[in-house]
Amino acid sequence: MKIKAVIFDLDGTLIDSMKCWENVDNIFLLENGIIPPAGISDIMKKLSMKESADYFIKLGVKMHPDAINERIEQIVYNEYANLIPLKKYACQILDVLDHYKIPYCVATANYRSLTDVILKRHGIYDRFRFIYTCEENGVKKDEPSFFTDVSRLLGTYPECTAVLDDSFHCIRTSKNSGFFTVAVFDQTSTDWEQCCKWADMSVTDLCEFAEFINTMHQYI
Repeated sequence: MKIKAVIFDLDGTLIDSMKCWENVDNIFLLENGIIPPAGISDIMKKLSMKESADYFIKLGVKMHPDAINERIEQIVYNEYANLIPLKKYACQILDVLDHYKIPYCVATANYRSLTDVILKRHGIYDRFRFIYTCEENGVKKDEPSFFTDVSRLLGTYPECTAVLDDSFHCIRTSKNSGFFTVAVFDQTSTDWEQCCKWADMSVTDLCEFAEFINTMHQYI
């Protein structure tokens, strides 16, 4: 089996941002006078932006969905623009993929503005073939068409395309769609065991995947 392309998730996979998102939902609800329900972070990470706004409205937020999304973006923008670091070995894995001329992209449920600002801040924006977001394409990451559409843009088939993600619902969706799935550990994960059971490969950091790519090419 030869990996011919790689689809990277952003948050929790390429960048160390999940703690930021654990806090934002609480901050937003509290400033609107609502006590956050237990486990809200696990609920929110599976929702699209529209679904997130609808969920907040059901909890009692009296704002238009667009205004909710704008406020959430405002709360986290400074951290993306100035504070959030890359995950360890993020640049190294890109170097390895470039060495073997393996194309790669980012596929994320995050805002395009936040994705762009953090990748540009770390100087890696132009290294990706393209950025694919749920927001711009109107499809969620737990829909099979999400990953197949991305691989089509990369010009590869699912079976020779690796999906790197830290979220169980994304691992499950891409696995069921025929992709080579790589679960990437994040310290905030609450479903790591499930990720490992479903994924073709699990790594504690991106260096392990870089070593896998190097080893793969030694035997080709």
